Amino acid sequence: MRSRLMSFTIQRGTNISHWLSQSKRRGAERRAWFTQPDVKRLADLGLDHLRIPIDEEQMWDEAGNPEPEAFDLLQAALDWCADVGLRAIVDLHILRSHYFLDTSPKLYTDPAEAERFAALWQSLSEQLHERPVDWVAYELLNEAVAPDPADWNRVAMMGYRAIREQEPERVIVLGSNKFCMPETFDQLEVPDDKHLLLTFHFYFPLLVTHYTAGWMPSGAYVGPIHYPGPAILPEDMAVVEEPLASHLRELNIPYDRERMRAELRKPLAVREQTGHPLYCGEFGCYHHTPQPLRVAWFRDFIEVLREYQIAWATWDYKGNFGLYTANGPDQEVIDILLQE
Repeated sequence: MRSRLMSFTIQRGTNISHWLSQSKRRGAERRAWFTQPDVKRLADLGLDHLRIPIDEEQMWDEAGNPEPEAFDLLQAALDWCADVGLRAIVDLHILRSHYFLDTSPKLYTDPAEAERFAALWQSLSEQLHERPVDWVAYELLNEAVAPDPADWNRVAMMGYRAIREQEPERVIVLGSNKFCMPETFDQLEVPDDKHLLLTFHFYFPLLVTHYTAGWMPSGAYVGPIHYPGPAILPEDMAVVEEPLASHLRELNIPYDRERMRAELRKPLAVREQTGHPLYCGEFGCYHHTPQPLRVAWFRDFIEVLREYQIAWATWDYKGNFGLYTANGPDQEVIDILLQE
């Protein structure tokens, strides 16, 4: 494998979700959601970085002007990370023109929106360029969902060039089309640039990781599930009515550690070809997933990541997939993640 060493080196982290992204909290409530003690807690756990999702509608007004309070919070978080030795990835998560559940995002059909995307990265770079390149990285966009992978490659390069105009050595995190799925990695155009980190997300099998999740069509199923193997056994599938049953059957692929290895073949091949390190920027199980299955799934996937020397960040710190809930830490999962 070719190797391109970077000064921005990470191994294990988590996502700070529902703070500067996917949240209606503002003012004091937003300030209280994620604070300096949270950062210290995560550093004390043994994590080495945080992925910080941000949304356009929180960070910039509709005219493209930075929102001072939101940027003050982001800058504070980066300061807190630096104080305790945590690196950070600033992830542009949702745009006004692009959301990962959109069926036809304007980002890919309206040239003005693609230009706005590049302008947002120019603005973000202006705000953050003084941060050391070995401590802060930028992720171009969370889970691109272009109808054609060529559209994502085109738009991604616009953001990439906007950053490179001002910051030639900043590490840029780049993922493939269609939710950063490993399966689409061979469609990604990778620039010849040693300051890149290639990312994928992993939530397979969905019937386990998103059990009863209301935003997923499969979430309507509330019967028994299993892992490893098929999530839904034949006798349980037999009592599910159509059209849900047909949808579930499409997803009901047997999963185990070996299947996980097979799913990563394309990212591993791209790493071999390019020398760029890999990063699993999101993975996790919804809290409604039965705890024994959640533990078994995490144990298998983290072993695969370790085997292939892939850095990772869980989804998420204290959201619906969190390492922490209102009842405290999910210690079983934390122990699996952080065991040496």
